[in-house]
Amino acid sequence: MSTPRSVLFVPHGSPMFALNPGAAGAAMSQLVPQLGTPRAIVVVSPHWETAEPTVGFATRPETLHDFGGFDPRLYQMQYPATGCPEAAEQVVAALQAAGLPAAQDAQRGLDHGAWTPLRQMFPDADIPIVPLSVQSHLGPAHALRVGQALATLAEQNILIVASGNVTHNLRDFMTVSMQGGATPAYVQAFADWVHTHMVQRDVSALLNYRQQASGQRAHPTDEHLLPLFTALGAAGDGAQPEAFFRGISDHVIAMDGYTFH
Repeated sequence: MSTPRSVLFVPHGSPMFALNPGAAGAAMSQLVPQLGTPRAIVVVSPHWETAEPTVGFATRPETLHDFGGFDPRLYQMQYPATGCPEAAEQVVAALQAAGLPAAQDAQRGLDHGAWTPLRQMFPDADIPIVPLSVQSHLGPAHALRVGQALATLAEQNILIVASGNVTHNLRDFMTVSMQGGATPAYVQAFADWVHTHMVQRDVSALLNYRQQASGQRAHPTDEHLLPLFTALGAAGDGAQPEAFFRGISDHVIAMDGYTFH
């Protein structure tokens, strides 16, 4: 097997993933030795939504506990990584070179879509982190274009970590959490559909995922799938996606993750 490219799509599940990483977390941890030691990580999280691509420049990004009603232990967790203004400047330059706007945020911390998977993969918090926002109102094609702009960084020992979930229906999550019940059929159906088209690298079908009834149910809004498109773009046209983990958590969250070769 060839060495993975410096691009990952990883799940972050619910905030409880930080306490109970399970098999998905173990698979993420096992990936790290294959990646070498990046000089910085650009992390794309659906929990930072902005009007235009925005790059975090904080030198000591705060660990954000941007959720409520979960296990009290979660609010004590910290991910004390440093920022990397030099790499952040490279992200800005790459976006601008691709004709995209690029705002800067000197204060932005790491939301749970960023720090929970990073904590699993890089528990020592010893790699500098640059957060990058998503633009849910601009849709999948824009997210793909952002990824394409980042492709040159992935060739310069900067790891692109796109964090999301292949299924993310918060209403269904809350219903199952409160009332119990079996996994709805659409969860596996959509995860299988995504996997088929990822392996085939059928980007056109993936961009139009809302034509699938299961896609509409899996994502009432786009934001949690957008990082998948950013990963696809960053990996480059010749990259072959491969699932490093496939599975379902909390009955409704597909925890599938992808590398690229």
